[in-house]
Amino acid sequence: MVPPVDAVAEVASKGPEISLAAEKVASVFGFPITNSLLTSWLVVLLLVVLGLLIRRKVALVPRGIQNVAESILEFLLNLGDQVTGDRKQTERFFPLVATIFIFIVTANWFGLLPLVGPLEVETVHAGHPVVIPLLRSANADLNTTLALAIIAVVSLQVFGIATIGFFKYAGKFFNFHSPILFFVGILELIGEVAKMISFSFRLFGNVFAGEVLLMVVGSLVAYLAPLPFYGLELFVGFIQALVFSILTLVFLKMATAEAH
Repeated sequence: MVPPVDAVAEVASKGPEISLAAEKVASVFGFPITNSLLTSWLVVLLLVVLGLLIRRKVALVPRGIQNVAESILEFLLNLGDQVTGDRKQTERFFPLVATIFIFIVTANWFGLLPLVGPLEVETVHAGHPVVIPLLRSANADLNTTLALAIIAVVSLQVFGIATIGFFKYAGKFFNFHSPILFFVGILELIGEVAKMISFSFRLFGNVFAGEVLLMVVGSLVAYLAPLPFYGLELFVGFIQALVFSILTLVFLKMATAEAH
């Protein structure tokens, strides 16, 4: 016997609701504020507050939160040295690469907090009231990861031009000395666009998959079963931030190297 439509709808409504796109929770002067954007702002606010607290308590002998911050920065500097082989070059790229790493790993871990997802708000969509999460993992929105990718790839071009000059850098992409070199240059240009796609979809795919996994497991067994998966997502969140930042550093080194 086929169950009534109302019964099926009731059962379906009890399951986890998975949305590929971020949901709009409000708008300011016509600008949509999505739950992932709201989470991004909270992450930025958290990092700003932590930075101000560390700055106020800077001491010659680090303790507490300053010790943790210096350990993170030292880890990133040493890792950067292994990529560039030059401390001066590492220090030059460090503000950009470290900012990308710290934002991504904080956003990934912030998305695992209990208030991200279960905290809901009612809004209107297509003339009907719907209940959506107030907060959503920032990097589970392709808009966020694409913005990070654009920042990274545009920075490559800026550093490349500043280091070897506009015309030499442009010569990597537009070389008219021979048809082969011209074709290779076009491939290099396409490769820059491909970097943005690769950066954004890799981060988005891993974070969104983790969000879906935790939602499904949590809907089946609410307490003990999700714990190992939270541990896995902590690790994945760190690795994805590390991969994004290290790849940015590798591409920065390549962009600032003169062609021979």
